[in-house]
Amino acid sequence: MLASALRYSHQLIAEVVDEHDTVVDATMGNGHDTLFLAQHVPNGVVHSFDIQEQALEQTAVLLSKYSLTAEVALHHDGHENINTYIPHDTSVKAALFNLGYLPKSDKQIITKAQTTLTALNELVSRLALGGRIVIVAYYGHQDGKEELQAVTDFCQRLDQHQYQVLHYQFINQLNHPPILFCIERRN
Repeated sequence: MLASALRYSHQLIAEVVDEHDTVVDATMGNGHDTLFLAQHVPNGVVHSFDIQEQALEQTAVLLSKYSLTAEVALHHDGHENINTYIPHDTSVKAALFNLGYLPKSDKQIITKAQTTLTALNELVSRLALGGRIVIVAYYGHQDGKEELQAVTDFCQRLDQHQYQVLHYQFINQLNHPPILFCIERRN
């Protein structure tokens, strides 16, 4: 059976992370990706970002239910400010983005093309050899198509000698099925 975009995003990350890695959840949301990352880098560091206080609260509650050994930093800030929290010389092995809005919350608070591109540029410059950035774009909302196009353009412009980019999408589903991008650093 083919994997959903969300399940495939986790598979793509699990294939490359080791227990001591530094990883990023660029869109914390309800904390499920932060938990997933923390479980896969038990002696590593997870940086998780969100602009909504609700996301931090829900993530903290979720994480408190598990005995995690990873260092987890929940940042009440946008992913475009990654450079404030992660030194430029720190190698990042993996990053996850779920673009759109926080489920069961204010649908007017959405990720934006410009801040997403800023975060992607910062992460690409820190991406470890063999590391991956996985982006799941939910674009069936206001400004969603603009952000999807910006991410598509960004990925298409990456040097093929340095990066491989995967595009994964179900094309026979209704209601804007999510689109997954995976950027992998080759050298």
